[in-house]
Amino acid sequence: MRDLDDLRRAVAREDAIARVVIASTRGSTPRAAGAAMLVWPDGQSGSIGGGRLEHAAAGAARALLAEGAGTRVLRQALGPALGQCCGGAVVLVIERFDDHRVEEAAEALTHLGVWARRIEPGADRAPRMAWQGADAAISWSEGWLIERLPPRYPVVIHGAGHVGRALADMLAPLPDLAVTLADSRPEMLRDLPASITASDHPLRALGDAQDSAAHIIVTHDHALDLELCHQLLHRPFARAGLIGSATKWARFRQRLAALGHSDAQISRISCPIGDPNLGKHPQAIALGVAAALLKEPGIRAADRRRTA
Repeated sequence: MRDLDDLRRAVAREDAIARVVIASTRGSTPRAAGAAMLVWPDGQSGSIGGGRLEHAAAGAARALLAEGAGTRVLRQALGPALGQCCGGAVVLVIERFDDHRVEEAAEALTHLGVWARRIEPGADRAPRMAWQGADAAISWSEGWLIERLPPRYPVVIHGAGHVGRALADMLAPLPDLAVTLADSRPEMLRDLPASITASDHPLRALGDAQDSAAHIIVTHDHALDLELCHQLLHRPFARAGLIGSATKWARFRQRLAALGHSDAQISRISCPIGDPNLGKHPQAIALGVAAALLKEPGIRAADRRRTA
């Protein structure tokens, strides 16, 4: 269950909302199991793949809210009857959430790591679930829906200028990433999306990061860039990138070597970053960096597992 924080915020604003989640899939579908959207009478957020499927699901969710019902299950083939030609099928679970229901979910996920509930009549007890891989987030069996909090892959962006903020905004909606944006200028950290963690100390953010984190260094200060690279090479990390020209990187390589780092260590930092074919606009650079991140082993989004 990746959207617990979104649920809390939506319920605090709307009092009650309906959550639509893809409980299981068969064949080709727009989104994988676990994709979810939140629906209220005059709006919605998130997505289960768009198109006629999402439109129909949103209507069913609003009907559930109007009726005051608790849950509903929709089994839908993505074929001619729906005006789609994906060829697969989905099971959608729609649940009404209020403050009590959100806290029930939070309590289970916090203390047990798993939230199991019976949606349809069936077995008296939740079945033993065969989780599909270490990052599986959801299982559906015998009328039971079971969700857990999957691992989130940490990304630390050092620098909240044009490129850093564009990259953070681009990555923030991806539920499998935990994004931290660090900048020593507090004014640059205002009005961040709720899913981004702010830090006013880039070096501390680097020190506090998990060993599995990806680091993107895009600060306004070349001296700080160099110090971040220097400190980073003293610790484990999954990936690191530095913004700059080939000339800047040549100078940095010389300085990092003088600080005692080997060529092999220094080569773990990528510079320049992004895709030069996309141009130098901040959003274009961010797009190239984001694409490279999502191709990294171990740093992936749920949508990369979709089948259509």
